[in-house]
Amino acid sequence: MITQGLEDYIEIIYNKISSGENVKAIDIANELGISRPSVSEALIKLADKDLIIYEGRKGIKITEKGEVEAKKVIKKHKILSEFFCDILGIDETASNKNACKIEHVIDEAVIEKIKSFNSFCKTYNIASKFRKKEND
Repeated sequence: MITQGLEDYIEIIYNKISSGENVKAIDIANELGISRPSVSEALIKLADKDLIIYEGRKGIKITEKGEVEAKKVIKKHKILSEFFCDILGIDETASNKNACKIEHVIDEAVIEKIKSFNSFCKTYNIASKFRKKEND
């Protein structure tokens, strides 16, 4: 298990690499609005846990183990965002912001229940009924 902060880093790294970008520490520093030395410190921790390969100025590569961790966080984020936005009708920005906070602390069992609930609501069109009652 990795800390919330390190989960944010691995998620950013995975997303950038998945979109074909070459990831460097400065890119992460700019995205998070923090200093490059703070990013370097976190990257060293991720490398020590075999989640990334950190090659300084050459960039960052993600390991298989790192991909697994990143996908877990991204999955939680997606399920939570879907619940907030599609089921509860919360705007996308607020949904993503809240999902980002909760994804790091929520248990896997709870996430699976929310995922099932999302599917149930979509199957039986409950979300639109819920939002309609809310607007009445």
